[in-house]
Amino acid sequence: MNNPQQLRYSKEHEWLSPAEDGVATVGITEFAANALGDVVYADLPAVGTTVTAGETCGELESTKSVSDLYSPVSGEITETNQDVVDDPSLVNSAPFEGGWLFRVRLSEEPADLLSADEYTAQNAG
Repeated sequence: MNNPQQLRYSKEHEWLSPAEDGVATVGITEFAANALGDVVYADLPAVGTTVTAGETCGELESTKSVSDLYSPVSGEITETNQDVVDDPSLVNSAPFEGGWLFRVRLSEEPADLLSADEYTAQNAG
């Protein structure tokens, strides 16, 4: 798997883009999307909701199971990806591009996010 170098990763398999004007984009990794199987439903946090790093903020349902969605950061949701709500398969087909899940105005960024190489090493084997 090719994890983009510019992103940061949580141990729970979410990715975080570099913040622009204090807002970062969040999605799940290709590793997580493959483990889930075909995503058929996405329940994303509502705009204006405050999320806390490491806590559940939604869920993804696949043909295999339902999986909680965790926020890798704390902050306020500024946007959700309506394209993913309308076509959840984007999570599988483009996890790092069109399959992003939500944008969040950061209140803080946890120190335990991983680099691409660290995330790849965590999931090797």
